[in-house]
Amino acid sequence: MWSKHTRQLIEAACEEDLGPAGDLTSALLKDGALEVEGRVVVRAPGVICGLALGPAICEVFSRRLGRPLEFTAAPHPSGLYADGANVTPGTCVAHVRGPKAALLSLERTLLNFQGRMSGVATLTRRFVDAARQANPEVRILDTRKTLPGWRELDKYAVRAGGGHNHRFGLYDAVLIKDNHLAHIPLAGLVDELRAMLQHILRPGPATGLDPPLPSVRRPSFIEVEVDTPAQLAEVCKVDGVDIVLLDNFTPDALCAAVAHRDAAGLRGKLALEASGGIRLETVAAIAATGIDRISIGALTHSAAALDVALDI
Repeated sequence: MWSKHTRQLIEAACEEDLGPAGDLTSALLKDGALEVEGRVVVRAPGVICGLALGPAICEVFSRRLGRPLEFTAAPHPSGLYADGANVTPGTCVAHVRGPKAALLSLERTLLNFQGRMSGVATLTRRFVDAARQANPEVRILDTRKTLPGWRELDKYAVRAGGGHNHRFGLYDAVLIKDNHLAHIPLAGLVDELRAMLQHILRPGPATGLDPPLPSVRRPSFIEVEVDTPAQLAEVCKVDGVDIVLLDNFTPDALCAAVAHRDAAGLRGKLALEASGGIRLETVAAIAATGIDRISIGALTHSAAALDVALDI
């Protein structure tokens, strides 16, 4: 389920804590070899996430410590707890079984992963719930503002919270931002975009350029960022654009953007995405404009970890 990169991240976290000498404190325990079962318990309300990662973390620590560690989800009224479940203080979401010293060596790394992932899922759920009260069809998306090295886990946690993933990296989608179009006058915007997109829509050697631009494979989507209604009107003239990112538009401007898109006959063909400084207090008003998508960097760069503990 997890990529090689995420497994390397777990291994790095294990080595970060154990270093060359291992857990000096747990090695002092007289009953360190005693088989025990720990309970992963949530101390605050939220959305649990990271349960699916638990077995992989135990596997890495088991290999390093030479001791068996087993991670299992706890019973839920409808089965077993899984990532994305709402939880209340005192909820036991998982069990970890193994020698006492090994559990204590594992404890902090396990909780660091699950606390952060649960925090991202919890914040995402709050944004999703607030937005969908105003617009049941709107999608809440993350951004690339993730903790370096954690992107797979951060984006997994967003999905667990009911959100959706934007592009994963620079390699899987085209997002032409304001800096890409810096110094391009409004009158030249359409021609500039068409020139850029021809290398995607018609792969092959570029003509009339020295040196020619390489052809680009068809991305998962093509998106263009605009800062003004006038730029939006120009982008609507360009075939091949899937999404327009409306950066820091007011709710009134977003309503006008939706009306312009619809009047141009592009509803269902061109999605509109709001972004820029969106908070829990404002997301409902943004969603109510009829926008299709809302991307929020705070989901991953400002989420507070959920308080999760291991009781032995």
